[in-house]
Amino acid sequence: MRTISDDVAVRLYHLDDSGTATTLLYGTLAEALLTAEAQPAEVQADLFLQTSNDVVSWLDYIEG
Repeated sequence: MRTISDDVAVRLYHLDDSGTATTLLYGTLAEALLTAEAQPAEVQADLFLQTSNDVVSWLDYIEG
């Protein structure tokens, strides 16, 4: 993901095994990070952050 600030608008969503995406949050990156951290580990494995021009898995984002 490109370098972005904590106040950029993002979508945090969960992608289940069937390919269904469920939005957990539309908000800032800072809000999305807090929301993602609060999810159980099995949910975190299938979380994605989406900006207006990029998508990255939550685990890839936090692992840098």
